[in-house]
Amino acid sequence: MKISRRFAVLAIAGVLAFIDAAPAQQGPRSRSSETVAKPRKAPKTVNEADLPPVESEINKAKRERPDIPMGAPTFRSDVVTVTVDAAVIDNKGRFIPNIPAGNFRILEDNVPQKLTSFEMGTAPMTVCLVIEWSGLYQDYWSETWYQTLTASYGFLETLKPEDYVAVVAYDMRPEILSDFSTDKRAAHQAMSRLQFAAFSESNLYDAVVDTAERMSEIEGRKAIVLISSGVDTFSRMNFGQARRRIQMAGVPIYAIGLMQSIRNIADARGYLSGPQRLDFLQADNQMRTFARETGGMSFFPRFYGEFPTIFANIAHALRNQYALAYQPSNQAKDGSYRKIKVELVNPANDEKLRIVNEKGKSIKYQVIAKSGYTAPRPVE
Repeated sequence: MKISRRFAVLAIAGVLAFIDAAPAQQGPRSRSSETVAKPRKAPKTVNEADLPPVESEINKAKRERPDIPMGAPTFRSDVVTVTVDAAVIDNKGRFIPNIPAGNFRILEDNVPQKLTSFEMGTAPMTVCLVIEWSGLYQDYWSETWYQTLTASYGFLETLKPEDYVAVVAYDMRPEILSDFSTDKRAAHQAMSRLQFAAFSESNLYDAVVDTAERMSEIEGRKAIVLISSGVDTFSRMNFGQARRRIQMAGVPIYAIGLMQSIRNIADARGYLSGPQRLDFLQADNQMRTFARETGGMSFFPRFYGEFPTIFANIAHALRNQYALAYQPSNQAKDGSYRKIKVELVNPANDEKLRIVNEKGKSIKYQVIAKSGYTAPRPVE
């Protein structure tokens, strides 16, 4: 799409200047009463002296189920089970199906684990669309404004009737524009509010952490699709803190980085200073890190024609997955972070699995899965 000279000037100016815009009628507003999903409550500390006497398992079972005869054996399981959704993608972003369970190997802290369940299938997507909508770059009718709307509306058009979607926009604070629903009209109505950005802050860390933690208790396949420049200006937490909390939430992030072509043009013409160039490089690295460590993917399109392929790759990764589960050999409930690595191996020689196409030629592939989880604590 060609951009007029006026739009190009506005676009480059949007990259080079932080414009403090006065609050307008449109734009994200904080509503503490609205929730995408109920956040997990922090565990309460308990004084052992205040606890009542422990009831035996037999008496407890007899009280809850009078039909159980006295003396019957009862069982209680405290075994931790870890579930991992994995997608195997070729170098063109296509999902590779029909890989047997015997070719999957899971390592937890470099220790091989035994799979307890394995299945492959398709399922509806549960996606939260998190959109940067700030006066920092999304000035009305600027190129970045147009690119943001093109990416957001374009992704909504790829959803199927059974998919659930919520829309969150952020500047200084995240605002839930529409909660999870299969009604795509609600999402489009929410998007129509994105016209004039209210503030010039872009608090990426706060917005992503807030959304991920609210989604952490949602069951099934879920993901955040993040459409953002990747720049954070004034979040309450730093990158390291946000990274740890996003890892603990365990929600895959599919990041789409904005302004790639504009930045390249500005850099080529010498409009970017050294610090500005480093800020954008850091922004891209943050988006990649969030995506990689949560089992998602990151994309940095330079042309509008790349968006359909990006949306198709996200849909393939989310709808078609291998659902793996295992009971970790380390059953300690110590609240520690455990690293996970999913590999494809040939069980005959324990080497990396070779996958070939219909012509018998080897193809490159990658396994996309979360990089770890946080073990439960004794009080959980």
